[in-house]
Amino acid sequence: MHVISSRFLPSIVFSSIFWLPNYLFAQSGNEPVTDDSTVTYPSSYFSQFAPVSVRDMLDRIPGIDLALGNGNDVRAERFLGGTRGLGGSSQILIDGKRLAGKENEARNQLSRIAAAEVQYIEIVRGTSSELDVQNSGQLINIVLREAQTRSSLSAEVGVRRFQDSSIKPEGTLSMTGQRGALSYQVSANTSPGYRIEDTFELSLNPDLSFNETVELERITDRTNYNFNSNLTYEPSSENRFALNLLYSEQDPPTKLLRTFTDFSTGLASISYEREDNPSRANNWEIGGDYEHVFGNGAKYKLLFIVNDRKQDSTRERFEFLSPGDLEFKNLFIVNGSRYRDKILRTSYTQNVTPAQGLELGLEVAQTTQDSSLRIGLPLAGEGSPGFGGLVAVDLPNAFATVEEIRYEAFAIHNWRINARMSLESSLIAEYSRIEQTGDVDNARHFDFLKPKVDFRYDINNSFQMHLTIEKFVSQLRFADFSAATNLMDEDQDTIAGNPELIQEESWRYNVNLDYRLPNDGGVVNVRLFYFDVENHIGRIDISPSPTKLKSTNGNVGDGSVSGLNLNTSIRLGMVGLPSALLTAGFLVQNSRIDDALIGKMRKVVPYDRGSFNFGFRHDMSGSGINYGFNYRSGIDGNRPLYDIDNVLFMGSPSNLTVFAEKQGFAGLTYRFEAINVFNYKQKQERRRFSGYLRDDVLKEIERFSTSDGIRFTFKVRGTF
Repeated sequence: MHVISSRFLPSIVFSSIFWLPNYLFAQSGNEPVTDDSTVTYPSSYFSQFAPVSVRDMLDRIPGIDLALGNGNDVRAERFLGGTRGLGGSSQILIDGKRLAGKENEARNQLSRIAAAEVQYIEIVRGTSSELDVQNSGQLINIVLREAQTRSSLSAEVGVRRFQDSSIKPEGTLSMTGQRGALSYQVSANTSPGYRIEDTFELSLNPDLSFNETVELERITDRTNYNFNSNLTYEPSSENRFALNLLYSEQDPPTKLLRTFTDFSTGLASISYEREDNPSRANNWEIGGDYEHVFGNGAKYKLLFIVNDRKQDSTRERFEFLSPGDLEFKNLFIVNGSRYRDKILRTSYTQNVTPAQGLELGLEVAQTTQDSSLRIGLPLAGEGSPGFGGLVAVDLPNAFATVEEIRYEAFAIHNWRINARMSLESSLIAEYSRIEQTGDVDNARHFDFLKPKVDFRYDINNSFQMHLTIEKFVSQLRFADFSAATNLMDEDQDTIAGNPELIQEESWRYNVNLDYRLPNDGGVVNVRLFYFDVENHIGRIDISPSPTKLKSTNGNVGDGSVSGLNLNTSIRLGMVGLPSALLTAGFLVQNSRIDDALIGKMRKVVPYDRGSFNFGFRHDMSGSGINYGFNYRSGIDGNRPLYDIDNVLFMGSPSNLTVFAEKQGFAGLTYRFEAINVFNYKQKQERRRFSGYLRDDVLKEIERFSTSDGIRFTFKVRGTF
């Protein structure tokens, strides 16, 4: 399949950009200012919307999802493990600076900064040595008001109603302010992670006769707690200190109940299983930075992050013939993990000419993953209290510590060629050592050269072309190095680890066309991309014999990904609704890799065929009311995930969310939201084979249908 034909490309691009006459988008009010590839929205622009937080302000800006990195292709990057270190940090700046954090990054602060604290918001479409990050797309720069003394308090309280009529509270309290040279933002929030899932599974024999049905109810009663603090101290225009703190905690116990109806004997027989899955997770992070500006305009920057994530979970499974009968424990699993990240980055930036800037720096990182897995089964022998009273299973590579020490030397060159052209080029030289200890001892080292070239051409103030070529190296998931719980297939309790896993690499080529309609009428963005993938990570064969099949995550081989991503965000001034915003996105992809495990070509996970989304938001002038909806769905109804003896066809989930807000009594904002309005179900089908999947001897077909129901949320927000 060829996603894009060259003969259709010009018509796609130019019809998307130029089909609407300029006069249709005339707007009124305080207009944003476009200057030198930067669009500036003053705080007065948002006054008509009565925003409570920065997030409310951003929701009114056309094309903001592109700058926020909410696209479908971006979510694929997160699936692969994301970028390494601080060089690929958030594209969101506060006062021109990024927060030195991973979990505690600026993106997570948008709903906690009061709108009253904002002076203006910039959408930066260009590149410059003055920016605190490399600008790979668009940057959001939130500039706060300056005053000797200022403060504001924001609060949000609400409740959520779930499928089983459970009602859970949530709330956020934030304080933002300034005292002389010290500015601060402190917030605490709690939110429900409650989830109830109803799943029906139908098991069929190869001749499509009934084998078994399974009805499953899964309840996760989770509560999330978070505390954030961001402090900035600027004693002079030459020196700036910042400190960022985060602590979060979750306690998500899960209970399951399965009802089996067995038809294999010709007579329906019913049995039951239940599970208790208590777990606990916490995360803390400290990040900070220091910046000194020299008299000649040069800058020295020092950033650091210390992050610690810990999670422990237990799975106990019991079987019984009828409710109230004696239960028999048939599985016990304890899984523990601790992930620690320490990063130090230092750099020196100086303009070598009025039009050129150079940044030189070094980044050092230590990443450690501790993993443990214990399994008990009702086998012959003496049970152990540490294994739930069951017999311990001899599990290879169940206890591991993986440590990576990484060094990066980098150089970034910014060149403003002329008023319309700019070029950013960078080169990163990376050296790393990965050592695994525990049940398996292994040590390896790696080195990479990662160049990047980023060229921008402003055809005019509205129309921009952006070309990038870069070498990308994914972050390994160190949990894959040792044995782990299998969350995708409950009939296979564990996945073997792979101490020889190496990084997935890719050469990435992007062509981006961005057009801003006149008078802030909207944005049309078209991106074409091609990735040349090396060492793709997927399932590989580690079977000890043809009769004992086993697979694990490993490096499959080389492949390719290509696609088209089209996004539009348009104000509906042409139909008399200048404060209504219509958004749409369409992603289509093609990917190919020759997989020896299954003996054929397949798609590169997670790049499926694509997805689409629609959104609408209308602010009713003078009434304090806004309402809208967001709809998202995939265009690939049978995305396959292959394993050594089975294949899982993933249905494309859909979701419709509708909302309505009203600014009313005491200046508060009241919001109602309904999620998964049409109660869409996640459809899946798994086909199991006798022996290797590539031999195509079908053994069983399993069909799943899962629903987590319609959820309702009511919130009250305000700034004081």
